[in-house]
Amino acid sequence: MIVEADGGSRGNPGPAGYGAVVLDPDRTVLAERRESIGLATNNVAEYRGLIAGLEAAAELGAREVDVRMDSKLVVEQMSGRWKVKHAAMIPLAERARALVACFDRVTFTWIPRERNSHADRLANEAMDDAGTDAATGARPAGGAKTAERASTEAAPAPGWTGAVGRPTRLLLLRHGQTELSIQRRYSGRGNPPLTELGREQAARAAKMLAARGGIEAVVSSPLTRAVQTAEAAATALGVPLRTDQGLIETDFGDWEGLTFAEAAERDPELHARWLGDPSLPPPGGESFDTVRARVEAARRDLCAQYQGRNLLLVSHVTPIKTLLQLALGVGPSLLYRLHLDLASLSIAEFYPDGGASVRLVNDTSYLG
Repeated sequence: MIVEADGGSRGNPGPAGYGAVVLDPDRTVLAERRESIGLATNNVAEYRGLIAGLEAAAELGAREVDVRMDSKLVVEQMSGRWKVKHAAMIPLAERARALVACFDRVTFTWIPRERNSHADRLANEAMDDAGTDAATGARPAGGAKTAERASTEAAPAPGWTGAVGRPTRLLLLRHGQTELSIQRRYSGRGNPPLTELGREQAARAAKMLAARGGIEAVVSSPLTRAVQTAEAAATALGVPLRTDQGLIETDFGDWEGLTFAEAAERDPELHARWLGDPSLPPPGGESFDTVRARVEAARRDLCAQYQGRNLLLVSHVTPIKTLLQLALGVGPSLLYRLHLDLASLSIAEFYPDGGASVRLVNDTSYLG
């Protein structure tokens, strides 16, 4: 397969975006990717385009990929002829190399800009989105690429939903490891800190998010394990951090600190029913229906406050699953069937007209 990718920034740094397209040898389009990434440089946007193109090719099952870009810098660095020196690009280059390792063969070829028009168009559409959000009305400057135009049209939702408007993008990060998670015990309102590995997981997630950029603020559950994870991300991003009670984990009541088997032995009938009925609370605890109500209230408030922007939420298994459930519009079975790893990232988008989409679930590729 062929991957053509591009990225640009109107201001360098400025409102930035990337585009990528995957084609077969006959140049039939197999997949397209584009995304505005907030304020970033040309080079960061170009690397993000490469990563998106490689991810799309992997999803299509490609084994051999010919990457074509008009960025001499990215092509030479990924070919190993130039060193990656800029701090912001090191994690991006590492992520791209990790994706390259998943294929049997990947080649990198520089092409002139006029031969990269498809990816260039997608990147400019993404920059239009970023520029509209920043409300600058400015034409490309510095190292920005092509198409000196500002779109006044609303960005459509992905797929066939018909949702319109710029979505509020919620990046959903689960906290890192604690002692209770090692022992696989119900960990709700108990407040264990991160383990040494948990702090390393938080640091790796923070590094990835800093390379990604474009995040307006960090909002965390008030529990220690989430706050410690959120602090690492907020520091790396250089954005404010606050807590929200709506993002706190389920209150497991008398089952707090018990293993699955111990809770089932203590209350066999109730535990069996609880596993399939979100209206039932644990003894002295909180039902999943109650969790859903407070998470939905928090989501509405945050989407209103940060409308059309990217927001990192650091929380726990149940609130994150609930937000994905709300975005997908599915029933409670998702709570029992979806697995989320420690320090994993998921992404849900909520549109001003009520539409929603899920872009990513349980990504842990940055943890090594």
